[in-house]
Amino acid sequence: MREVVFDTETTGFDPFNGDRVVEIGCVVVEDYIPTGESFHRYVNPERNMPQSAENIHGLSAEFLKDHPVFSEVVSEFRDFCGDMNLVAHNAEFDMKFINWEMENLGFSPYPGTRAVDTLAIARRKFPGANNTLDALCKRFSVDNSNRVKHGALLDAELLAEVYLELMGGRQTGLGLDAQQDKAKIIKTITSAEKTFREPRPHSPSEEELGRHEEFIKKIEKSLW
Repeated sequence: MREVVFDTETTGFDPFNGDRVVEIGCVVVEDYIPTGESFHRYVNPERNMPQSAENIHGLSAEFLKDHPVFSEVVSEFRDFCGDMNLVAHNAEFDMKFINWEMENLGFSPYPGTRAVDTLAIARRKFPGANNTLDALCKRFSVDNSNRVKHGALLDAELLAEVYLELMGGRQTGLGLDAQQDKAKIIKTITSAEKTFREPRPHSPSEEELGRHEEFIKKIEKSLW
């Protein structure tokens, strides 16, 4: 099963009020394991950058003005994703922005059935706990020390590791290893070289038969 784990950075919280995508980061996982395939683009939002948003991801309008606009990267993004499911943390947010950008250019939006929300998965597994990406990295001992600011590709890479843990990927792998080790042990035991001893003699000697006869004579009302 191949899926795209992705993240976006934006100018704000609502595309319907003029906010835009400024960065997309994606990594492909197969059976929850990263394949090394990735997609990363900075996007010129064609508008100013609110300071509150820049404080989160560190991307300024000055930096982004020389990068392509969304219409120039949308085909690459769609080709990269193909028909795979889209995995995101708080998927509703990222899907809302991606779909708005695509619909604005005349592309069909991605249906909700293609979205996998790791935040919803985490909330089911750990109700009442802090389930931010940073909190989950800490819970699963995923190294996020490079995450000084939000970054779409880095966050997608971290989320791929968290997704693996949420789905029990490493535990499943360890279980399979244990089964394989058990099979090896059984094979070793059953295939070990066996040493056969000569059968011990059980027939009584003439001397033993004679002693037995004398013993029987001494027993009153013997059954033998």
